Amino acid sequence: MIGAVFFSVLAALLALLLYQKMSAPFLCVDLIHYLKLRSYRKTLQTRMQQGILTYLDCFLYQARKNPNKPFIIFEKQTLTYQDVDYRSNQFARVFRLHGFLKKGDIVALLMCNEPDFICVWLGLCKLGCEVAFINVNIKAKSLLHCVHSCGAKTVVAGTDLVSLVEETLSELKRDDMAVWVVDHTAPSEDFNSVLDKLEHMSGESLSELPKVDIMSNFLFIFTSGTTGLCKAARLGHFKAIMSMAFFEMCGASSDDIIYITLPLYHMSASLLGIGGCIQLGATCVLKKKFSASQFWKDCVQHNVTVVQYIGELCRYLVNHPVVPEERTHRVRLAAGSGLRLDVWKKFAQRFGRIKIREGYGLTEASIGFLNYTDEIGPIGRASYFNKLSMPFEVLKYDPQSNEPVRADSGRCIRANIGEAGILVAPLTAINQFLGYAGNKVQSEKKLLRDVFKAGDVYFNTGDLLLQDHRDFLYFHDRIGDTFRWKGENVSTTEVSEVVGLLEFIKEASVYGVTVPGREGRAGMAAIVLQHDHKLNGPQLFNHLARALPAYAWPRFLRVQTSLDVTETFKQKKMQLVQEGFNVDIIRDPLFYLDISQKDYIFMTGSVYQDIVSGKINL
Repeated sequence: MIGAVFFSVLAALLALLLYQKMSAPFLCVDLIHYLKLRSYRKTLQTRMQQGILTYLDCFLYQARKNPNKPFIIFEKQTLTYQDVDYRSNQFARVFRLHGFLKKGDIVALLMCNEPDFICVWLGLCKLGCEVAFINVNIKAKSLLHCVHSCGAKTVVAGTDLVSLVEETLSELKRDDMAVWVVDHTAPSEDFNSVLDKLEHMSGESLSELPKVDIMSNFLFIFTSGTTGLCKAARLGHFKAIMSMAFFEMCGASSDDIIYITLPLYHMSASLLGIGGCIQLGATCVLKKKFSASQFWKDCVQHNVTVVQYIGELCRYLVNHPVVPEERTHRVRLAAGSGLRLDVWKKFAQRFGRIKIREGYGLTEASIGFLNYTDEIGPIGRASYFNKLSMPFEVLKYDPQSNEPVRADSGRCIRANIGEAGILVAPLTAINQFLGYAGNKVQSEKKLLRDVFKAGDVYFNTGDLLLQDHRDFLYFHDRIGDTFRWKGENVSTTEVSEVVGLLEFIKEASVYGVTVPGREGRAGMAAIVLQHDHKLNGPQLFNHLARALPAYAWPRFLRVQTSLDVTETFKQKKMQLVQEGFNVDIIRDPLFYLDISQKDYIFMTGSVYQDIVSGKINL
């Protein structure tokens, strides 16, 4: 009798398990990730009760716990957690004694990747200053815009960026700006040198650190964008410490050696990367800049086990010739964002058994996702547990106005499963949006009000996501990149991925261009061919015909030697869109799609005129 009951219960449990596997196959991994996230938040609460409230507090905690552990490996230097703490104390004393800096002062930091970027930053944090990270690739006009927009009154520059500062020196001095160079000598009397003063400063801990409000502003990070002047996004202390969980959520540990080549003036490297190392008490191998030829050699040399990526970085690696080190490394985990499907597959096939953890996040707000499964393609999941920990919605949108569609009641409408929509998230204590410094108009544009009920406020990411029937989330496109042709919406991301699968195409940037007399925008692709390869129009046409509907086929091709990208490898499309397919101003070879010939045909001036006049029908 007992045996029969036991086997009946066992059979019921097995049936239940089988049903769960069939109806909700990702329930267990969703639950495990949710519990892991809750565990991290409980750890944060415990630390906060111990007075560990901020990014700086977390670093000081590790400096006390693991003083002699290597923290930063850079070229031939190795700095322990204690070394960085000591040097940052020296920087703090220099800026306090000679720069008269204090809590609440805003300092613009213009430095390339090097250990002193981190030491200067932490030193300023110890004074209670708010630091604004400046893109080292900008020009003089943009530098002035950045410094003024964030309200900085002090600029700290690396030695290799003095010439950029000198171009704006008269304007900076007119605004009574203090300018420092991280060097032993100053290039002129208008600069203050740091390192000569550093030698005379104690590295002992400062007697008392300023108290900060965890919900207040911590950093200014400028959104790189692809068009217009960058905006100074305010990042709070709470967002910073939440960002530090990234590597831990991806499966890294304190024993890992983490390779970071991304620029420190962006959130990915500074908060997720360096912050992630601090959270774990791990070691970081820091590079001045990314090099595809040196990447795997560095990984072997330093026994790297975790690498941080941006999608285009991976594309450079898969397009690089084979090197022996790419199969002899010890890398087990690659964590990052922006990895296109075609590159993802090639990366996974070529470089060994590396677990890829693709995520999605924003500089301005805390909404984010992580694909903690082994599914190729998604950026995360929209499971019950994930929406419980970080609420969000995907809304129907109008591609003409780029605004959410509202019902007759005035409320927004949720997108259907399988339909791309705008990702939005309610503003909460966890999901803050502190706005853009000095730009109330742009700050307000990021907010949606009265979304589902009167008075509610949501942050508008400006990104289009798609949720499938299995609750996976996919990045679809950015608002403004998606265009409409022949009454249909076309995703530039989707078309770029399809075009990039062809072996003779090295990279592609897809965008929409206006055609006189036609509604919407026709698809156009700027492409770079692989070395020693030519454009194969018929093969491209057949490939597109198999993979995409006719309305999504690029009607024009522009063959370039390289694509213009931002410092984080985002493709710049503004000038491409403006130039369109005009043969009178474009010197690159242009082609148009002749569907009757199933080929891309070289575009001459007369052909261009026939298209513009409507004689040639697209």
